[in-house]
Amino acid sequence: MRLIIISSLLLIAVANYAQSYTSYFTGSSTNVTTQPDGGICLMGGATENDEAMKWFLQRANGGDILVLRASGSDGYNDYLYAELGVAVNSVETIVFNTADAVNDFYVQTRIQNAEAIWFAGGDQWNYVNYWKNSPVETLVNNSIQQRNIVIGGTSAGMAILGSHYFSAQNGTVTSATALANPFHNLVSIGGNDFLNAGVLSNTITDTHYDNPDRRGRHVVFMARMATDFAIEPRGIACDEYTAVCIDGTLARVYGNYPSDDDNAYFVQMNCELQDRGPEVCTPGTPLTWNRDGKALRVFRVKGTQTGQYFFDWAEMYSESEGDWLYWYVDNGVFHETPGEAYNCNIGKPDIISSCEVTISPNPVGEYLNISTGNIVSGQILIFDITGKTVYSGSFEGKHLSIDTGSLLPGMYVVELKSDAIQTRTKLLKL
Repeated sequence: MRLIIISSLLLIAVANYAQSYTSYFTGSSTNVTTQPDGGICLMGGATENDEAMKWFLQRANGGDILVLRASGSDGYNDYLYAELGVAVNSVETIVFNTADAVNDFYVQTRIQNAEAIWFAGGDQWNYVNYWKNSPVETLVNNSIQQRNIVIGGTSAGMAILGSHYFSAQNGTVTSATALANPFHNLVSIGGNDFLNAGVLSNTITDTHYDNPDRRGRHVVFMARMATDFAIEPRGIACDEYTAVCIDGTLARVYGNYPSDDDNAYFVQMNCELQDRGPEVCTPGTPLTWNRDGKALRVFRVKGTQTGQYFFDWAEMYSESEGDWLYWYVDNGVFHETPGEAYNCNIGKPDIISSCEVTISPNPVGEYLNISTGNIVSGQILIFDITGKTVYSGSFEGKHLSIDTGSLLPGMYVVELKSDAIQTRTKLLKL
C-alpha cells in the first residue's frame, strides 16, 4: 500500500512538471545542423508579412525553427513549415504554461538545436517574468552570439528584442498616460539585463504604432532611458502590418505600401544639439523634451513587398526613399513636424583602400586585432553610435591588439589617423 501511494505521488509530480510547457511539432524529428545567416526580424503585431517571414526562414538555411510563446498554440507551425515555400527541417512551437519550463531539459535542448527562434505575441511581462535570469535567457543569448541564429518576434515578441524594453509589468500604458507622467507605475522600463541582440544596443522597440497611436509613449520610453541609464537612446517602431528585417546593420522594411500606408520608424536623439536630453523628465510632471522643436530626428520608411526601402542602423542614415521628421514633447503634448537629415557624420565610414587597414575579428569579443597597413604610427579612436569616444590611444608599428572586453554590445566605429591619412570602419561588438 505504501509503495502504491508513493508511486501515485510520483506520477502526479511528473504530470504536473510535464504541464509546465506544451510542444507542437511539425516536420522531421531528426535534428540537422546548418549555418544560419543571423539577423533580426521585427514584426509590428498584426498578421505577419509573408515576405518578411520568408526572409526570416531563408536565413535559417534549412535548419530547425523554434517558436517560443507563453499563450496560444500551434498557429505558426503549418504557416512556417509549408505555406511560405521556404524549405526548413522542422517547426516546433513550445508554449510556456509556467515559469518552471525554463528548467526542462527538453526545452533547453530545443533552444540549443534551433537555427531560428521566433517570439510570438501575447504579454511581454510573461516572457520577462519567466525567462529573465534563467537558462532560457542564457541559451538564447548564447545562440545569438555563438551560433549566429536568426531571431524575430511580433508584438510582445518584438518588444523584448531591444537592449531596453517596456516590460508591461503593471500592464500596458497609453501615450496620454505616459506623457502626463513619465514615471507612472505603468511605465516599466528594463535595460541591459535580458536579451542581447547586439545591433539593438541602446534601442527600445514599440509595435502597433498605428492602432493605437504609440509615438508619445515611445518618446517617453526613450526619455526614461536617457534619464535612468544615462545613455543616448534609439528607437525602432512598426505599424501593425509592417516588418523591419535587419541584416548586419541594414534594416529593410516590408509591408503592403502603396496599397496600405505601412510604415516603420527609426528614432534618434538629435546629434546636432549640444544639449540633447529631456528638459523635464521627473515623477509626477508632464514630459518636456522640446529642444526648440527638434529633440528627436525620425526617419519614416514605407514598407513594401520587396523591402526596397531601408535604413542603415549603424550610420543612422539612409539614401533610401523616406521622410525625415522632428518629434518633440512640450508639457506632455506630443508634436511631429517635417524634418531634415542630420549632419553629424557619425559612423559614416570613409575607408581608404590603399591603406590596407584590417580589423579582426568582426564581430569582436574580448580583443580586437588591427593591421594598420600604411599607417605605421598615429592615433586610434573608437566611437559608439552617438559619436562618443569610448577608446583613445596612440600606436607605433603595423600590428596592435586592443582589449574590447569592457565595451557594451553594439555598433562602433574604429578610426585610425596620422598626419596624412585617416580611415574609418564599422565594428560590431557582441
